[in-house]
Amino acid sequence: MADMRETILNAAQPTVQAHGYGGLSFRELGKEIGIKSASIHYHFPTKGDLGAALARRYWEEAQAALNAFSDTNADPAACLRFYTAVFRVALENGNRMCLCGFLAAEIDGLPEVVRAEVKTFVDVCVRWLATILPGGDRALAVYAAISGAQLAARSRGDVTVFDRIVESYRAAGLIPA
Repeated sequence: MADMRETILNAAQPTVQAHGYGGLSFRELGKEIGIKSASIHYHFPTKGDLGAALARRYWEEAQAALNAFSDTNADPAACLRFYTAVFRVALENGNRMCLCGFLAAEIDGLPEVVRAEVKTFVDVCVRWLATILPGGDRALAVYAAISGAQLAARSRGDVTVFDRIVESYRAAGLIPA
């Protein structure tokens, strides 16, 4: 039972990262994994339940990875390189976006349960960044800057755009070099 739930989440995540919440279809998801859409509804009664579970799993994994890295490395520059690398990986994987970043762009059309999980993702990132960087506003600025760099690179289908933008942030002093 839990295995099918994970199978559904694993299949749904790349779809949402590439096409957003609006591109998520129980019917198409069922075809992809070889089950009926009714079986997906068994595990996730609504699309909102599935979206919330995806976003929750995403921020929990991000929080664990960020904390594990900073627990073993106190250097702010190394932590920021790790943080930007996390966002870069999505682009390297089929020109996809951060799942919660894509959902944030669709926030007005999301069910409240999904909105809450997306907000938690942002809070997790900003809280972690605030432990690395002085000043809470700087942490929010870095979150926004890296998210924006990912969006700009995706719009051009070129991960090197992300690299150039991040390097310009380092040169300007927004993030430690």
